[in-house]
Amino acid sequence: MALRDFRLPDVGEGLTEAEILQWYVAVGDVVTINQMICEIETAKAAVELPSPYAGTVTALNVNQGETVDVGTVIITIEDGVASSGASAAPAAPAEDDRNLEVPTGKPKQDAVLVGYGVKEGQTPARRARKAASGTQEELGESIVVELHDGPVVAKPPVRKLAKDLGVDIRRIRKSGNITRSDVLDAAMALHGMEQPPATTYDPHREDRIPVKGVLKEMAQAMISSAFTAPHVSVWLQVDVAKTLKAVKKLKDWEEFEGLRVSPLLIVAAAVLQATKEFPKINSSWDEANHEVIIRRYINLGFAAATPRGLLVPVIHEADGMDIPTLAKELMSLVDTAREGRTPPNRMQHGTLTITNVGVLGIDGGTPILTPGQGAILAVGQIREIPWTVKGKMKVRPICQLTLSFDHRMIDGELGSRFLARIGALLEDPSELYESDNDGDDE
Repeated sequence: MALRDFRLPDVGEGLTEAEILQWYVAVGDVVTINQMICEIETAKAAVELPSPYAGTVTALNVNQGETVDVGTVIITIEDGVASSGASAAPAAPAEDDRNLEVPTGKPKQDAVLVGYGVKEGQTPARRARKAASGTQEELGESIVVELHDGPVVAKPPVRKLAKDLGVDIRRIRKSGNITRSDVLDAAMALHGMEQPPATTYDPHREDRIPVKGVLKEMAQAMISSAFTAPHVSVWLQVDVAKTLKAVKKLKDWEEFEGLRVSPLLIVAAAVLQATKEFPKINSSWDEANHEVIIRRYINLGFAAATPRGLLVPVIHEADGMDIPTLAKELMSLVDTAREGRTPPNRMQHGTLTITNVGVLGIDGGTPILTPGQGAILAVGQIREIPWTVKGKMKVRPICQLTLSFDHRMIDGELGSRFLARIGALLEDPSELYESDNDGDDE
């Protein structure tokens, strides 16, 4: 009988770890290929993993609630196939067993998981540690020291944070893995900031929430965005009386039967139309190549508060959709996000984001850019307030729009014209759904 080790795969783009939320099988259970064996949560979403092997479960190597690195053996399955070449000498390692030392040849590749897979040449391998020289002069409590020899052990998000904060990660004195906290301490020392004095507290009066999964990813993304992109925000108040009328009208159309039609749908359609007219809004900054990337497709993201934290699921190629198709995709996206079941591929490659703070009773705000994007639109609540219409004071439904954008490639004029165009489309959205103008609403 052969034992097969199933290692935690990378189910997203460059994810380094995941938490085992729930096991669906136990030791002794018989499983089949592609049978769902567990649910995991990554920094992107919660997903289920299918078994790449058929056989009997002999070991669950990771407990529920434990977070492990990609490449860790999480389950062992006996496949029921008799091994060949039996002898008294110890058996050679199975195909799935990986040497934890630095590989000398081409890395082996795990069994390809249905729906996921591992990239060739990215099989995790632990680098052999170099012995500490012990000759470096101690520099008191300072964490920033001279360059040291040997590799720096740090995960990609930590390296990026160090780069964003101007910290040379090679100067951080630390044995073992360098963490985010180490980088922040080094940044404070580098800029001459003193550590805050230690405080005393009663641990029984505090609740502590582990920073992992979606929360961890959100925090890192917001810090990265806030410290790398120069944010500028502009505001506009819009009379949305005709938008509300359009919502009621579309609900009666046969194409929208069974679909959820709301002002957010009209806003999304207006954003898509305005982006087609001002394509540079749909851009990002490429620091490595010193280029501005203007995308000819629009992957529209929607910031969503979910039980697992803030997510930004994406409608891909939204610019090619008509209003009914957009309504269908938006309804599916929102429902899936609320259930916490958004797959990783639906949260990747966004180019522009809408955040609807109005549903929370908020008039407006200054949203932080989604990393890698040039602009984000915040939509406030619709309020009945006094408004001047043709020289007369009337009570109208008014909505505040706030556009934050990256000032490196989007200047004030472009951002303002883009927002003004969205406002004009919401004040008269008839051209968005190719309907006749309904006339003035007073």
